[in-house]
Amino acid sequence: MDRFDQYRVFAQVAEMGSFIKAANALDAPRASVSAAIQQLESQLGVRLLHRTTRQVRLTADGEQLLERVRPLLAEVEDIDQLFQASERQVSGRLSIDVPSRVARRLVAPQLPGLLRRHPRLQVMLSSTDRAIDLVQEGVDCAVRIGALHDSSLVVRPLGSISLINCASPAYLREHGEPLQPGDLAGGHWAVGYASPRTGRELPWEFLADDGGAQQLQLRSRVVVNNAESYIACCLAGLGLIQIPRFDVQHLLDAGELVEVMPAARAASMPVSLLYPHRRQRSRRLAVFQEWFEGLMASCVDA
Repeated sequence: MDRFDQYRVFAQVAEMGSFIKAANALDAPRASVSAAIQQLESQLGVRLLHRTTRQVRLTADGEQLLERVRPLLAEVEDIDQLFQASERQVSGRLSIDVPSRVARRLVAPQLPGLLRRHPRLQVMLSSTDRAIDLVQEGVDCAVRIGALHDSSLVVRPLGSISLINCASPAYLREHGEPLQPGDLAGGHWAVGYASPRTGRELPWEFLADDGGAQQLQLRSRVVVNNAESYIACCLAGLGLIQIPRFDVQHLLDAGELVEVMPAARAASMPVSLLYPHRRQRSRRLAVFQEWFEGLMASCVDA
């Protein structure tokens, strides 16, 4: 293994904090990864990593080396992509993480078109509604809806999406239709949604006449932690939900859900693309970003 490949292995191990995770990400045997680090340390004459049975941490020399090799690795990746057969063609694996409904409703149906344009690209698509450590899990970029809490990532704002209040026709027949937030107290139920960050049930929100955000704590008989279950419980008549319109437009059109209190919606939620600094210049990421922005154009507020 040449010196550049050793640097690449070292960066992967350092950022993932694990020889096993790095080996999986590199599609290489764990023994080869371990040997590459040992050879690099021997050649440089310094210890780069503290190894324990539970974790791998950088030494001071390792931190210094990682800071120097990150831009080098990004530059080489750019050069590799520069001489593709087609100017716009990219290759290799791109790992992305998106909310489950975004994956199902937007990304998956349109992926064939992206892969036809870039037949040498492989997309690793994971779907979660929780915050993940992109570096530790080897994810190139993530799409997130809502307020962000991690300032260590590069954030690309993509706009904001409108939230609407919904209920099933069966629920409205049983409980009546609320016309304003004051109607919710006492006589209505919500499908509870647990915060992916804290696990606590999120309150019902709406914008007051003065534009300020107001909150209500509605009763709930069921609390969920993902959008698929949230919508399914609403369809089953278990309560009201607040949901991005693009998630349920087909259900509204079919009459399976009904929008209520259109004048008392929650504030729009920002949509962002996040990625680690070391992948800032990847052409694969740039191609995905441009493609995904096109998908979101019909969903975000003008």
